[in-house]
Amino acid sequence: MTKIAIADRLGEVKEYYFSKKLAQIDEMRRAGFDVINLGIGSPDLPPHPSVVEALYRGAKDAHTHGYANYKGERVLLEAIAEWYDRKYGVTVDPMREVLTLYGSKEGLTYLCQTFVNPGDRVLVPNPGYPAYAAAVRLAGGIVDDYRLTEANGWMPDFDELERRDLSGVKLMFLNYPHMPTGTAPTAGLFERFVDFARRHGILLVHDNPYSFIRNDAPQSLMAVPGAREVAVELNSLSKSQNMAGWRVGMMVGREDVLAAVLRCKSNLNNAMFVPMQQAAAVALGLGDEWYAEVNRTYRSREAWAVRILEDLGCTVRPGQMGLFEWGRLPDTALAAGTDCYGFIDRILDEDKVFLTPGGIFGSEGERYVRVSLCADEATLQRAWERLFK
Repeated sequence: MTKIAIADRLGEVKEYYFSKKLAQIDEMRRAGFDVINLGIGSPDLPPHPSVVEALYRGAKDAHTHGYANYKGERVLLEAIAEWYDRKYGVTVDPMREVLTLYGSKEGLTYLCQTFVNPGDRVLVPNPGYPAYAAAVRLAGGIVDDYRLTEANGWMPDFDELERRDLSGVKLMFLNYPHMPTGTAPTAGLFERFVDFARRHGILLVHDNPYSFIRNDAPQSLMAVPGAREVAVELNSLSKSQNMAGWRVGMMVGREDVLAAVLRCKSNLNNAMFVPMQQAAAVALGLGDEWYAEVNRTYRSREAWAVRILEDLGCTVRPGQMGLFEWGRLPDTALAAGTDCYGFIDRILDEDKVFLTPGGIFGSEGERYVRVSLCADEATLQRAWERLFK
């Protein structure tokens, strides 16, 4: 067969870790093993019934099956703007400062394709969501990571950043509440990011899908004075509205940035199915009781996730947000030469329980592991029993 050369742009980009691991788990299950997956943050809870009903009602309408507006339908654009005003205290123009996306992950890719030339540098958190670095590399950019450490409260060292040569840096990704560590934004953190970006001519990209999960005071970077001039924010219904498979996301912020991204997006993709957008608008209109109930569920699971990590000898920092618990591996494991990958692979092989190795999020995560809260208490308890009984 003729060998077809892979494009240079793939470079060091590998298949997404969870893509490979899920295939391995599927293979184990086909072989008859009952594997408990506590690795991925895919909510196991359904959307609100009114959201499903809106999708069904919209799909029955014979006039909703054509192509949608590339930017998004007005019903969803206005719902996003109203949601930002009601939940974050941020006013955005729905027709100029909002762009719908197939999930926020799509936005990361389009931003890099739109603004990053080969050789441009992008500041990426370490540890951080692996899709940040992949999007940069696929655009031919250079990943310039900035370290987040437990000793520094998983916050950037701005003094160290100021000492760097920042020429050629175009974008900076940030993500608070932070994934994978579950760290909340501290007072003044967003203001410092905005000041840093303004002085160095960098576009901030805040990835904000976890702001409602185990958090009673959601925040948006766009609420900071001056943020509109230097930043865009990505958000999603995947976590807070239990709609991960629907792939409904958004970008809000600078009109000129969104217009440039739309030039890229409109040549590569269309907007979502109109009934999905109608249903997403219903989801964004849910009241405070929806978020309270979702968080009651996740907080009830938290104790089991913490117990699993602590009984594995890990140290768990209290007060984490988001869909996961993050724990530091015991010194004994490291002294025995076991890294995070060997640690979780042994558990998967011996106990058929899958946890996430922190190293997939960057070098600063290599001595950590993560447990997902996207399993009910009975499943978490069953995982604990497998590991310790």
